Amino acid sequence: MNTPVLEQIQAALATVNDPEIKRPITELGMVESVDIDDTGMVAVRVLLTVAGCPLKDTITRDVTAAVSTVPGVTAVDLDLGVMTAEQRAGLKEILSGGQAQREIPFGRPDSLTKVYAIASGKGGVGKSSVTVNLALGLAAEGLKVGVIDADIYGHSIPAMFGIADTRPTQVDDLIMPVPTASGVSVISIGMLKPRRDQVVAWRGPMLDRALVQMLADVYWGDLDALLLDLPPGTGDVAISLGQHLPSAEVIVVTTPQEAAAEVAERAGTMASMMHQRVIGVVENMSYLACPHCTPEGKEHRLEIFGSGGGARVAKTLSQRFGYDVPVLADVPLDISLREGGDAGKPVVESDPTSPAALALRAMARDLAGRGRGLAGMQLGLTPSSKF
Repeated sequence: MNTPVLEQIQAALATVNDPEIKRPITELGMVESVDIDDTGMVAVRVLLTVAGCPLKDTITRDVTAAVSTVPGVTAVDLDLGVMTAEQRAGLKEILSGGQAQREIPFGRPDSLTKVYAIASGKGGVGKSSVTVNLALGLAAEGLKVGVIDADIYGHSIPAMFGIADTRPTQVDDLIMPVPTASGVSVISIGMLKPRRDQVVAWRGPMLDRALVQMLADVYWGDLDALLLDLPPGTGDVAISLGQHLPSAEVIVVTTPQEAAAEVAERAGTMASMMHQRVIGVVENMSYLACPHCTPEGKEHRLEIFGSGGGARVAKTLSQRFGYDVPVLADVPLDISLREGGDAGKPVVESDPTSPAALALRAMARDLAGRGRGLAGMQLGLTPSSKF
């Protein structure tokens, strides 16, 4: 077999991405050797980052499929090995790009990733459901999306994505986020615990270190959008996020009733105190479409939790901040939204024509189409005097 065929095989291997790192395996030094015999049999040895890589079956399938498309290849014999400590160190150097250890890439002035912090004044308003479905909606718009489950105590994001029992791969002290079928990458403190049922009982300094670890020690790659599901209220994590990512844009989630709206205003005000911009309000559980009304007739909305909470929060924050804080979405009560979260199949994918999915997809389209303004962005400029 001549050199041009070897080059074609190398080109085919370059189309295979590591499913966790999402970069070509040839670029990452994972292809150790390629040999071809006279019959067209191709022997490929690929090095996994760690022994027992959870996605080795995906790598096997993708490598075999890619090499099989090359003209003249009759069979593929794939051998999986494991990187040595030195090879992993080299991979880590490639991934970090020479950046300083524990640097938060999204806090750099030249970062192009839009960071959305999903906040609420109290628990139980569906903040995590909004986060998961918004992430999938943005991914459906063609964006590369990552999600950090920063709700340290109430981490429910992995279960909602259907990856609650999945553990991230670690390359030395660099952590790979867990990929989902939709392409969204996820990390949660729940994935880093020894057991799923283990309770997290941490106070301020530990919470800050956990947030920094998920921001700085995880290899996120080039993301278009990063969503953080914050704990409810105005506690330690919200303060830490404001200190580490002051350019993050905040979305406040509330329900219609007065009690929820009042505390949601506090969450928005807290973000402003940390010099973050509140870009909008989501009213979740906004109404229930009457099941007895026919599609042809006028929709009859049952306002189970009252009405106007989202509009009130948006109006109050707009007046308080001096800029427009719109209502981004009114998400109705929808049984498929709840069922999707429980089953690990979010409604945006499992039932895309449902009322809740349509509202969340519309919000995702609006956010995907908006530009990143300079308001609130740290430009990394130092003032100087000129005499």
